[in-house]
Amino acid sequence: MADTLKDILLDSGRRPAVVSDFETLVDAEVSDKGGVSGAVVKTGFAAVKKIKPGIIPSAVDALLPDFATALEPFYGDYRTKGGNDFGAYLSSRSDEASDALLSVTDSRAEKSSRDSIKKVYGKLRPNGKKNVEEALPRLGQLIDKHAAAV
Repeated sequence: MADTLKDILLDSGRRPAVVSDFETLVDAEVSDKGGVSGAVVKTGFAAVKKIKPGIIPSAVDALLPDFATALEPFYGDYRTKGGNDFGAYLSSRSDEASDALLSVTDSRAEKSSRDSIKKVYGKLRPNGKKNVEEALPRLGQLIDKHAAAV
C-alpha cells in the first residue's frame, strides 16, 4: 500500500482514472440532490459547466493535490486504526472532513479572477458543508478503490 494519499491519488499512471472517478462522483452527488436546495445546486452546477465546458475534470485535476493534502491527516489516522471503510471513517468525522475539503475550494474561489465563478460559488457555498458531508461516503469509497489498486 502507498505511504500517503498523495501517492495514491496523484500517481501519474492512476491520476486520469482518479479524476474521471471524481467527476462521476460529483455528477452523481449533484444528480441525487432534491428539493429547492437541490434545484439550486443543479442550476449552479449547470451554469458552471456552461460557462466553461470541461471545467469539472479540469477543476478536479487542479484541486486534487490540495484535496489530498486536506484529507491526509484523516487518511493517516484511518490507516493507523486499521480501517476498512474510509467512507464510513470520513462520515464519522464529517464536520472536520468537510471543513478541510471546503477550505480548499473556499481558497480557490477567493483567488479566482472570474467573477462569474465567484458568483456561482457564493450561491452554492451556504449549503456546501451539508453537500460535502453527504458526499463523504462515496468519496471514501473512491479513495479505497484506488488505494486497493496500489
